Amino acid sequence: MTNQSDATATITIRRAGPEDAHDVRTLLLELATHENSADAVHASLEDWRRMLADPSVVVLLAVAAEQPLGYVSGTRQLNLWQGHDIFAMDDLYVRPQVRDRGIGGMLMTALAEHVRPDKSLITWGVNQDNDAGQRFYQRLGATLRTKMVAAWRPDAYTRYLQDRA
Repeated sequence: MTNQSDATATITIRRAGPEDAHDVRTLLLELATHENSADAVHASLEDWRRMLADPSVVVLLAVAAEQPLGYVSGTRQLNLWQGHDIFAMDDLYVRPQVRDRGIGGMLMTALAEHVRPDKSLITWGVNQDNDAGQRFYQRLGATLRTKMVAAWRPDAYTRYLQDRA
C-alpha cells in the first residue's frame, strides 16, 4: 500500500490477514496495557484469525524488516443515519520506540486510501486528555467533537432486567 524509506529500513503498510493474528494481538495487548485496560482484552489468537478473515474487519499493519511497528484497525458498519456503511476506526497504535517517524500519519494515509473508493465517513474516539492525539488528528483535518461514550456491560443490563422483573 504505502512505503516510506528511512535510514534503517523501508516501512510498508499492508492489510493484515489471518496469518498476522499473532502480531496484531501482540500490538493490541501493548496498546491495552499502555491504557491500563489489558484486562478488557478477551479476543484469543483464534478469534483474531477469524476476525482478520472477515472482509468487514480492516487492520493495516506498519512493518519494517518484517517487524510490526504499529497498526490502525476498525470495521465497516452500517450507519442508520447515513443509510450506508461508515468506517469505525477502533485503534491507531505505534510502538513507543518508533514514534515520531511519521508512522501514525502513514497508517492514517493508508486508511484514507483504503476507504476513499466508497467515500466512507471515518469515525473514532480520542480521550479528552490525549492532547497530542487531538493535535495529530486536527493536523489531518479531522473534526473533533466532545461526546460521552456509554457502555452497558452484560452484568449491568442483566442486573437491570432482574430488578425490573
